[in-house]
Amino acid sequence: MSDNTENRESEPSTRDRILIAAATMVSEDPGTRLSVRAVAARAGVSTGSLRHFFPTQRALMDEVAAGITGLVANKNVIEDSTVPADERLLACMQQVLSATGTGEQARDTWRRTFGTYLDSELNADAIDTYLAFSAAGLRHIEHWLDVLETEGALPPGDNTQRAAYLNVVLDGLSVARALPTDAARLRSETEVLQHAIAMLFHTAVPVPKGDSA
Repeated sequence: MSDNTENRESEPSTRDRILIAAATMVSEDPGTRLSVRAVAARAGVSTGSLRHFFPTQRALMDEVAAGITGLVANKNVIEDSTVPADERLLACMQQVLSATGTGEQARDTWRRTFGTYLDSELNADAIDTYLAFSAAGLRHIEHWLDVLETEGALPPGDNTQRAAYLNVVLDGLSVARALPTDAARLRSETEVLQHAIAMLFHTAVPVPKGDSA
């Protein structure tokens, strides 16, 4: 009887089964349509159960995007205040880049990305998927900056804009990983990240117009 109880406790909940099924579908095809029937069938649950947890497709897509992004960007790293702030931010950005891989893995990642969003005509589902993942990624970067600013380690500023800046840096380095490279170029990747981070820590906050010194 105890064995059965342990097995039941180890089984994913209905909500988790839905998210795992949806995440798997997105991984297999980034432009897939997460329809209620398709996801419910993949998860082995009723459409009513899916609607109970996720009333809309947008709610489901946002949760899937946040979950996958969270696997790449571990929040524990940025919250470890025993480590210097700039080193934590560097580690977080390196985590994101590592998900791209290098060489053939990186090329495969970007082939699928470009094939979904650039080579073919975009449909509403592909657009929704891209926007959900983009927003989730930016929220994670903004969270890193919010944590550091709250600690007083990062000068006050517009973390939404700063997150967008760091995201562009990550995108550029991620694409570069898919191109022919060498050890020296991979080492310079860390230097680029360190420079981008230094810009945030040492840039003065603009004074709003109308304010006097």
